[in-house]
Amino acid sequence: MTVPDSSKTEKATPKKREDERKKGNIFQSTDIVSALSLLVIFMILRATLPHSYEFMQQFLTRYFSYTSSMDRMTQATVIDIAKDCTVAIFSLAGPIMLASIAAAIIGTGIQTKLKFSKEKIKFKFSNISPLQGLKRIFSLRSVVELFKSIIKIAIMLYLLYTSLLSISNDFTKLMFADVYQGVLFILRNIMSIVLKLCVAFIAISALDYLYQWWEYERNIRMSKQDLKEEYKQMEGDPFVKSQQRERRRKMSMQRMMQQVPTADVIVRNPTHFAVALRYDIEKDAAPVVVAKGQDYSALRIIEIAEKHHIPMTENKPLAQALYREVEVDRPIPAEYYVVLAEIMAWVYSMKRGSADIEGSK
Repeated sequence: MTVPDSSKTEKATPKKREDERKKGNIFQSTDIVSALSLLVIFMILRATLPHSYEFMQQFLTRYFSYTSSMDRMTQATVIDIAKDCTVAIFSLAGPIMLASIAAAIIGTGIQTKLKFSKEKIKFKFSNISPLQGLKRIFSLRSVVELFKSIIKIAIMLYLLYTSLLSISNDFTKLMFADVYQGVLFILRNIMSIVLKLCVAFIAISALDYLYQWWEYERNIRMSKQDLKEEYKQMEGDPFVKSQQRERRRKMSMQRMMQQVPTADVIVRNPTHFAVALRYDIEKDAAPVVVAKGQDYSALRIIEIAEKHHIPMTENKPLAQALYREVEVDRPIPAEYYVVLAEIMAWVYSMKRGSADIEGSK
């Protein structure tokens, strides 16, 4: 465990926590898993003890009886005995093993929310580096783990000593008891000791959980600079965002210029502002702005309009008003209908005149 940077004084953000989870750096206490597994094993043993005792009694009685009835051992007999022993072992130990595995999975899953990270199984040179190994050995985490192990051993020895001391006077009574009573006496006291150990280890695991949480929170703390960098990543770098805006602006400008040839008239001022209007009686309820521009953009609109022989009229107030108030592909407001009606009438008269000239030819 490395010593956290003194500049990291801020709590980790949700994004930081999620990034750490993806790396496999997830807060958990292994002592919680160990204590839970031990408690489950104890409960399974206690629940299955009468059945296990009866099973073992029948098993041993059956095979001890073979010594008086069996003349010689054959290969088939050995195989049968091996099969029966295997079944007996799995019958007794199977439930305990499965319960222990389930408890470990549940204890780990609750803490990690069953999130799996590939980062933890990737090969890293630091995992086999002797220098990194020495750093881990002499780290604060190793000292804490050693201290916890010493406490566990001390508690275990103390509980064993006090428990054996309290029942030492009853050992002499076993001389006058039968095998069944002696086994029950020993198992009852073993279970009592195991229960005390479970309670003690659960208390230690609770303290370890609090320590692991404190250590994890301290290690993932962020500096003010980290917060700024994260904000930039989430909101986007200003330079990149400006480039994206410029790209969108150019694309929008290109699409707008492609619509200029569809216009019926250009209202200009005379070069600073230019607004291209389209009015289709069958489709449009009012004239629609298909393009607009200022300065360079206005000159481009005028240039395209001249190329496609689109009528243009100079009206400084109208050009400025339409540029500022009406968005592209939107119809003009009602207050400009009268002025535009005059302009559109002029445009239609020009078109009719051109048509008449073409017809006379």
